[in-house]
Amino acid sequence: MIKKILPHKVLHSLRRLRLRERLTAHLSALQRPALRRRVTLHSGAPLSRILSRKLLWGALTVIILIVAGLSFLPLVSPPPVVVTPTVTIPPPSRERIVTGVVQSGQTLSTILAPYLSSQEIHNLKVTTLTAGHSWKLTLYDDQFQSFVHDINDTYQLLITRPLDGQATAARVEIPYTYAEHAVGGTINDSLFAAMTSIGEEDSLAIILADIFASDIDFIRDIRKGDTFRVIVERRLRDGEPKGYGRILAAEFSNDGRTYHAFRFQDGKKKPAFYDSAGKSLRKALLRAPLPFSRVSSGFTMRRFHPIAKTWRAHPAIDYAAPTGTPIMAVGDATISQIGKTSGNGNYIKLQHAGGLATMYLHMSRFAKGMQKGKRVKQGEVIGYVGSTGLATGPHLCYRMTRNGVPVNPAKIPTTPGEPISRGELESFRALQGPLLAKLATIPTEMTSIAAPPPGTGGE
Repeated sequence: MIKKILPHKVLHSLRRLRLRERLTAHLSALQRPALRRRVTLHSGAPLSRILSRKLLWGALTVIILIVAGLSFLPLVSPPPVVVTPTVTIPPPSRERIVTGVVQSGQTLSTILAPYLSSQEIHNLKVTTLTAGHSWKLTLYDDQFQSFVHDINDTYQLLITRPLDGQATAARVEIPYTYAEHAVGGTINDSLFAAMTSIGEEDSLAIILADIFASDIDFIRDIRKGDTFRVIVERRLRDGEPKGYGRILAAEFSNDGRTYHAFRFQDGKKKPAFYDSAGKSLRKALLRAPLPFSRVSSGFTMRRFHPIAKTWRAHPAIDYAAPTGTPIMAVGDATISQIGKTSGNGNYIKLQHAGGLATMYLHMSRFAKGMQKGKRVKQGEVIGYVGSTGLATGPHLCYRMTRNGVPVNPAKIPTTPGEPISRGELESFRALQGPLLAKLATIPTEMTSIAAPPPGTGGE
């Protein structure tokens, strides 16, 4: 009967409460009133006990109804499970940088031996490093990754090795950045002193002198009060100044005369410097074989020799300069003689076009690769100042002959340079105008520091 009255779910709940049997007995008793009356009225049970039973069955009925009502309610879903995201902390960088400076006599093997095998280092075919220049070694998990060494101001040695390969070496350009830079000053003693007094490197003075070397003798022609203006590319590395790049335009006022130079590429020719009229500044001969020095003895046919103690002709110009100062060929030529004598010391004779020849005496040493028959270019270093032969101090004795007859190098007229081609002249004018306007705005007022005179020397 209980199954007919109550749903299955309620019965299931009652089983769990162990009330089914009690309820069945209670309902059976209700269907037999006589028996119920006997139990309740004639059993002799106390009235309090009968009332307690009624209260118990009333409470049981309420519990059954509550359980029945709950069985029809929808089940409550459990609260959603919140998944905490996993935060992955990357491992610390495993790259390590080692830096240093190449010491005198140090080789690549002594630096890379802990990281590369001797065979790998040998296969790189790198024989020497530049003493005093920096190097940087990059490791990853203590394994060799790269090695960088500055060979000079322009190139660096780069050695790399992939994780599954062999190390290789290459000579690459140093990655510089460039910024336009304006420079101006007034000469009080020398171009070197004027340049350094305004905070510029003396290398800029050499570059500037080289540009105007065919028109100005920076040894004999410089006057106090001469001025210069330069637009140059300042070379930067990691934001720090590291020398200079290209000079874009320059102006030099010497003894009341002003010279201009503009960098320009005429068609497919190499970039060169041209004056305001579009003529090349490169003449057949330089005015002097040294960029900076001092004339210790001029051209004369009668001079008292300080060592021989006799009067002799001196068909040459002596330039006093420190030992090791580079000596340049004044023009394109072929080496016709090279050697050493008791009087001339180490010397070189160059044969130029038109029967012109030049000689360079008392060198401390020759430049690398100099030999008889070699072609040299104007401005190429052929040797270095010294005091070999009959010389009282370091200097260069510079001589010139035409068809075997001595001539005064200072009296040789300069030939006009080759002009820009007509097809490129308009492009040159378009470039020249803005640069000329920029040069005019560069101030030249400053206080120069007088440079000490170079050491004396001469025959």
